[in-house]
Amino acid sequence: MRLLFVVISLSAFAYLRAQDPSPFTARQIKLLDSVATQDVPANAPGIATGIVRNGKIVYEKVAGFANLTDSSFITRDTRFNIASNGKQFAALAILVLIDEKKIRLTDDIRTYLQSIFPGLQTKITIEHLLNHTSGIRDVYDLWSLQGVTWWEQTFNNNDVLKLLEKQQDLNFLPGTKYLYSNTNYMLLATIIEKVTGKSFVVFTNEMFKQLNMPNTSFEDNYLSIRGPIAKAYFNFGTWTTYNWIWNVVGDGNIFSTLADQLQWEQILQGKGRSKIKREILEKSQQLTGHSSINNYGYGLEFGMYKGLSYQFHEGATGAWKATVIRFPDKHISFVTLTNTGKATPNTQTRQMADVVFNLKDNATYLLTKPVKIGAFVSDEDVTGVYQTEDNFTFQFEKRDSVLFLKRIGRNDVQLEREADNIFHQAYDPDFKQEFKRNDKGEMTVTAYYTTHSPYTLTKSNSNWEGYNYEAINGRFLNAEINQVVELKYAGSKNYDIKIGSNDSTKGLLISPGKLLVNNYVLEINMTETVPNTFFLSGDRIQLVRFVRVN
Repeated sequence: MRLLFVVISLSAFAYLRAQDPSPFTARQIKLLDSVATQDVPANAPGIATGIVRNGKIVYEKVAGFANLTDSSFITRDTRFNIASNGKQFAALAILVLIDEKKIRLTDDIRTYLQSIFPGLQTKITIEHLLNHTSGIRDVYDLWSLQGVTWWEQTFNNNDVLKLLEKQQDLNFLPGTKYLYSNTNYMLLATIIEKVTGKSFVVFTNEMFKQLNMPNTSFEDNYLSIRGPIAKAYFNFGTWTTYNWIWNVVGDGNIFSTLADQLQWEQILQGKGRSKIKREILEKSQQLTGHSSINNYGYGLEFGMYKGLSYQFHEGATGAWKATVIRFPDKHISFVTLTNTGKATPNTQTRQMADVVFNLKDNATYLLTKPVKIGAFVSDEDVTGVYQTEDNFTFQFEKRDSVLFLKRIGRNDVQLEREADNIFHQAYDPDFKQEFKRNDKGEMTVTAYYTTHSPYTLTKSNSNWEGYNYEAINGRFLNAEINQVVELKYAGSKNYDIKIGSNDSTKGLLISPGKLLVNNYVLEINMTETVPNTFFLSGDRIQLVRFVRVN
């Protein structure tokens, strides 16, 4: 059976090239095939990927099973959940309504959604939702803080509104910062319903029909999702799938095929059949225009990749993952859809770009080690807590004459001295740490690695004299999500933290007013002898206020 599948796949690809000679060499095609299938072992779920150049499909590859139970294979017409890659289509629907003069970028969202943030005096606009500058907290993170495992629920967009109706505060003043929040696009879907009088799914399905994408649809009823579906699989020793019962739309929950996604890329490159106005399509590939934010537009991110300007987006929900990257100056797009927890399409898709553009390894384009050796620093100078402005933290400690790096949510790393002020990970010497003092005389550490740009953290120097560690003991409530957090001192700057009914976990006090627990930072109001308030921040929720109840 596997041999038959390989023959079929290669035959399909050969047919494609026979219709339009490939722009790639035989070596490039072999490399592309290798990249596409690197995480698709025998008898496993897999991948669907393709490249569009100058409006033509120049490469396609499918591999693996769509369903391990009935042994059905992935094809170009298999439907995947492309998750957040659907944001570009929710944004396109907004642009269609703007063109029809039914809505404006500058409209306050409370014009359509009067029940949320009624007491907030500042304006929250449609544009703020589109480019993630609204300050509205991500409901997935709010549910997580409530102790709710969202994917085990059958929530819909009304449930989102119910949660938001209880919110009084924002992460920040609208328009002042960028912070990705899925809630923004859920609200866009609801606004579209208010404006059109149609369900978001019906309205966007009409749009997909105009785009000649018949197998693409947001799904607000998990019981009626059309097939054939690529079931999602994780591997914890064996391939395991799960039931999908989610009904929230706008931010994702959109099913599509490789064929439809390649059709979309062809349309954007000026080919393919579409009844949507060309100027609307072109607008969808730009920044929103009335904002200082230059990294996010209409459901699309903007950046640089190895010296090339590009647009991209990632989607991930469980084992379903998807990536699209576009190089407008090169008139080429790459699309990857997967149903396997093993695959990393964000990396693989960029590896395909490396092959096509003959780009080198990341390390060629990054500063991956210190430029020179600096002044000697002792182990005692190194030890302590270091952090960035957004509370990313390193902690260095010495155990039996060996230096270790501790990071929240990661295993401790043993370090070795490489030079006077340079250390590296004992079993991965490419991970280097450079210690030196900044202009203020503060000790800093800069971390280097082959896959990312260097980043710097500053050592925290706090005065602990007379500090009452037990003063912050107590139970604190946030009424917006009806959740209680309990703090209890456990000695040596450590605390036992209990969030709701969850098991107790450890927290570390890194400064007199800042406590780290898992992926949260608790900023404590230290102006009172017995603090009555703290603010909790996480990935996509900031400054959530908790008030002492006892």
